[in-house]
Amino acid sequence: MPFLFNTPMLSGGPASVVWCWLLGSVMCFGFGTSIAELVSAYPTSGGLYSASAYLVPRRYRPFVGFTVGWLNILGQIAGVASTEFALSEMIWAAYTLMRNDDFSPSKSQTVGLYVGLLVLHGLLNCLATKALAGITKSFIFINLTGTMAMIIGLLATTPDKHDATYIFTKVVDQTGWGNDGLAFLLGLLSVQWTMTDYDATAHISEEVKRAAIAAPVAIFVAVAGTGLFGFVLNIVLVMCSGNIDINNRGGRSEMIVANILYRNLGPTWFAIVWAVICLNSFSVVLTALQANSRTIFSFSRDGGLPDRGIFSRLSVQKVPVYAVWSVIVVSILMGLLKFASTVALNAIFSLCTIALDSSYAIPIAMKLIYMDHPEVQFKPGPFSLGRGTPLMWFVNLLSLAWVSFVVVILALPTVIPVTVLNMNYASVITFIVISLSTIWYLTSARHWYVGPKSNLH
Repeated sequence: MPFLFNTPMLSGGPASVVWCWLLGSVMCFGFGTSIAELVSAYPTSGGLYSASAYLVPRRYRPFVGFTVGWLNILGQIAGVASTEFALSEMIWAAYTLMRNDDFSPSKSQTVGLYVGLLVLHGLLNCLATKALAGITKSFIFINLTGTMAMIIGLLATTPDKHDATYIFTKVVDQTGWGNDGLAFLLGLLSVQWTMTDYDATAHISEEVKRAAIAAPVAIFVAVAGTGLFGFVLNIVLVMCSGNIDINNRGGRSEMIVANILYRNLGPTWFAIVWAVICLNSFSVVLTALQANSRTIFSFSRDGGLPDRGIFSRLSVQKVPVYAVWSVIVVSILMGLLKFASTVALNAIFSLCTIALDSSYAIPIAMKLIYMDHPEVQFKPGPFSLGRGTPLMWFVNLLSLAWVSFVVVILALPTVIPVTVLNMNYASVITFIVISLSTIWYLTSARHWYVGPKSNLH
């Protein structure tokens, strides 16, 4: 979240930061609950990709599975790339502020650190699942510690705080759109990107016990906790932000949150708190890469990738190492967009949300359409909204409407006038990848790809 705080603050102003997070959190909670229900019913390493096979009649399984699989993989790789890039920028932001001179990292330095971090995460993801789980669990405490440290530290050290009117009502269109409402809504990227990859825990369902309960509960708790703590943190950050606008980010770093913390906490405490935040981001990439590799493993196992099954091979530790390194390579290629422009690279954040949320929405929609079909007969798992209940219909339909709305907002240019360098390429990349994969499916893959498989039964 520290990296994307810039988006709502520099698009719609303080009110966009606070209210977009609250609105998005509430809607994401409903969406996450809808996803958790399907994960509970179909706990497989393929997540909702594998679940899609059980939610449509047999004749539609190959095409639906193929579409969901490609969208999910595209979104997850963009998630790994965007989070790793944010971490690289955060490390350089700290280095810039601690130097006390006019230093500014070059594009080559930012991309170089980004590549190094990706390689390190790739090596860690080659460890056995139990070892990786132990590392991941240790970061839960770090996450909570970092959040609380920022909240308490800023409230205790900031002498001049903004009032409630500034925090909750000030909207400033700094995008060039000339529309306060649209500028305000562009701030949704922060919460939508932070919340996505809901089914990450489901991707190791075939490697843990009682996955039908553990995976959905993890989704439920993660979304609720992130929404609550994030809302409070955003209020505090805006309260202690000082005078921020498109031409003044409150310090020498391009990252507003880093400037706020450095200015109010001082160099020493800033370094400590920022290190905790960076460690948390490091753990997020670790988990996201693990989930991503399992999805690619499942898709390759099913014949959905033109790789001759290479990415479905396991190491001695039962880890899909080829799938892990395929994510690393593609993520490195995505990071090269930095050499075009930072705005162009930022489209990867939108791409992550658009592709992933679309891949989740399709199985939810299919469940509503076909749950009583003779070849489907949807049976809820231990975590359920009830089969065919008014609550299920309300939550699922609201979630689908929200995703449709958000996909449109996040595909819009963030700056007007639009140029080649500041264009939002998220929708373009999604269209190209899905078009090419569909052409490959229609001309070749449909002859052998029969849809998702799993060890569910």
